Amino acid sequence: MTNKIALVTGANKGIGYEVARQLGEQGITVLVAARNQSTADETAAQLRRIGMDAVGVELDVTNAEHIAALSQRIHNTYGRLDILVNNAGIWVENDEYEGDAFRDTFEVNTFGPYHLTEALLPLLLKSEAGRIVNQSSALGSIQFLLSNELAQRIATPAYSASKAALNMLTAYWAQQAQGTKLKVNSAHPGLVKTRMGGEKAELSAEDGAKTAVLLATLPEDGPTGGFYYMDSQLPW
Repeated sequence: MTNKIALVTGANKGIGYEVARQLGEQGITVLVAARNQSTADETAAQLRRIGMDAVGVELDVTNAEHIAALSQRIHNTYGRLDILVNNAGIWVENDEYEGDAFRDTFEVNTFGPYHLTEALLPLLLKSEAGRIVNQSSALGSIQFLLSNELAQRIATPAYSASKAALNMLTAYWAQQAQGTKLKVNSAHPGLVKTRMGGEKAELSAEDGAKTAVLLATLPEDGPTGGFYYMDSQLPW
């Protein structure tokens, strides 16, 4: 395999789809992850129709069996992984949600990326230029939340805390990877017109994907262990 291999979670819609598409435009083979195989296959086929090298893979990030099976599949098929974009996430703190919003948010936004990344680290360390991008949010920035009125109006405890915890994992993995070619960073996509961001959001999904794509394709002298929106570094 000469192409880089990228795995994008939650890639069947919104920002995740755009991340996959923009990586595919750069000649990267994209493993398009969705919670069921049929949805993943449909998305991959859609990307192939516009010229991308895309493969659908089943991955519910809260499912340990899915994680183990996908890790083995990547090992058997490619022998390495060059890019992991932990994009899958939820924001369910509303009156209609019938589950345990706090616990379920952490399961998807924090525990899922943790278990997936730990499983895939050996494959990422085999890459000549391994990159991990954790799709975070400025609402997970403690400093931003304490100083920004908009953040204070829209932040909710589970979502913000789950993204703050994800940012800590970014810092942890970056430190663990010192002395290797692996770079680990968090991305803030901006307020994006998706089901999560709402129609009043200022950015398209295409624009919302740009930070993650930038961090996924950093050059050898690029940063690691940071939190970014486009070219700007954000406070933790």
